[in-house]
Amino acid sequence: MSSINVTKNVPPAEGAALPKAWPFEEARKIAAHVETRGGDAPALLETGYGPSGLPHIGTFGEVARTTWVRQAYEALTGRPTRLLAFSDDMDALRKVPTNVPNQEMLAQHLGLPLTRIPDPFGKFESFAAHNNAMLREFLDGFGFQYEFASATDYYVSGRFDAALRRMLEVHDKVVATIAPTLGAERRATYSPVLPIHPRTGQVMQVPVIKVDPIAATVQWRDPDTDELFETSVLGGHAKMQWKADWAMRWYALGVDYEMSGKDLIDSVKLSSKICRILGKAPPAGLTYELFLDQNAQKISKSKGNGLSIDEWLRYAPPESLGQYMFNQPTRAKRLFFDVIPRAMDEYIANVDKAAVEADETALRANPAWFIHGGEIRPQDTSPVSFSALLNLAAVANADTPDTLWKFLRRYDPSLSPETHPYVDRLVKHALVYFQDFVRPAKTYRAPSDMERAALTDLAEALRQADPALSPVQVQDIVFEIGKRHQFQPLRAWFGCLYEVLLGQTEGPRFGIFAALLGLPETVALIEESLARDVQPAAAEQA
Repeated sequence: MSSINVTKNVPPAEGAALPKAWPFEEARKIAAHVETRGGDAPALLETGYGPSGLPHIGTFGEVARTTWVRQAYEALTGRPTRLLAFSDDMDALRKVPTNVPNQEMLAQHLGLPLTRIPDPFGKFESFAAHNNAMLREFLDGFGFQYEFASATDYYVSGRFDAALRRMLEVHDKVVATIAPTLGAERRATYSPVLPIHPRTGQVMQVPVIKVDPIAATVQWRDPDTDELFETSVLGGHAKMQWKADWAMRWYALGVDYEMSGKDLIDSVKLSSKICRILGKAPPAGLTYELFLDQNAQKISKSKGNGLSIDEWLRYAPPESLGQYMFNQPTRAKRLFFDVIPRAMDEYIANVDKAAVEADETALRANPAWFIHGGEIRPQDTSPVSFSALLNLAAVANADTPDTLWKFLRRYDPSLSPETHPYVDRLVKHALVYFQDFVRPAKTYRAPSDMERAALTDLAEALRQADPALSPVQVQDIVFEIGKRHQFQPLRAWFGCLYEVLLGQTEGPRFGIFAALLGLPETVALIEESLARDVQPAAAEQA
């Protein structure tokens, strides 16, 4: 089945409703910003990367979301854009990462710019070059369209020189903006300028004694030798402190849009003030919420309490990760293994919806339209949800794809790995997920008296039913029995089915599951569960 390409750069007719999707709300911000600044230059969107660590799932999220905003802007305005993936590789290494080799070697180079530190992996000319290469490989692997930028290259080549001169002209105003946010000791010595030591190459965090905007130099003393230096801020001989550096970059490059995490709200406010002091409006942007682990704690790279890209892709295709990142970026979300099945099923549902969507405005609000850059892939679907595959694997205690395919062919004889390769991918991912997470966590419970009566009725109803009943008809039987036995709320009945029959707290629509497993096999599953001991009366459903 071929892909469907939807026009991306044709703006809606005047007065037409715009798609109800958050990237289009962001696109409106960019359009307003571009109109304010004037000029015909393409809108510039930027993402930042700190190469002291390897690319991670947050890196993917920021670039993916910015890409979707870019796509929405082009569809909204018909105008071109650029996406700059900017690496802050001139930053000093302040501490040794715990997930890289040659820790002792790195410890000897603390304080140096990342581009002047040997690669601990022994593959590139510097630590920054290694991590920048990993970033580009990472982004290329997901098919992102972007331009890569190195802070070191921009500083050394002189691309920032005019902005750096301007920074010295407003040096005191910048200090006055930042100083109130600092402690007393730091406030007394703060300067946005970090000179590079001419002998050691270290990024110096020292008091600036004198600023000369005309010569574009700063004077400072070496704290170890008390030697006085006068250093040019041009040509890579100095760099800016973090918030001033961000503002200087916005000013120098004319950035129109950059999103950032909730933890950087204060930094965005200060950098925006500095950008205005320099003489330009700061970019538009989105503040996205942070990811939480399974205990609702903030994800931390140093703690390693999150979920890596490689781990996610072990259990589901990359488009499921795209779906997860697309959903509600301004709300905090758990980022753990149990979110993968739902994200996968949401993506499949959106592909199915997009494949029959006739209205282009509605189509552009569909996450599937964004995830593959305006290309809808109707082949990325499955008549069976990922959650149902997981439950089928659990009941069958499957170890090989053949086990699941036996049930799938009975459910729909037209299905095969050859004719439905996407389903085969899901089958293989589901087996890995089941073996790593579902099988070790399965905990069956015995039914209560009330549940036992309902399950007995369900077994009898399915025993007498036509084995060729559709999943919807089976689901109707399940609903009717739950109502007959007065489960309040009715979802408690489905909770019983999941916990007693499947050994887990959630599951697929039971009609689909029973049709996949087969009605005789479902009856046998119920009878096996009824053989367990009855729970005490206190466990009865209200």
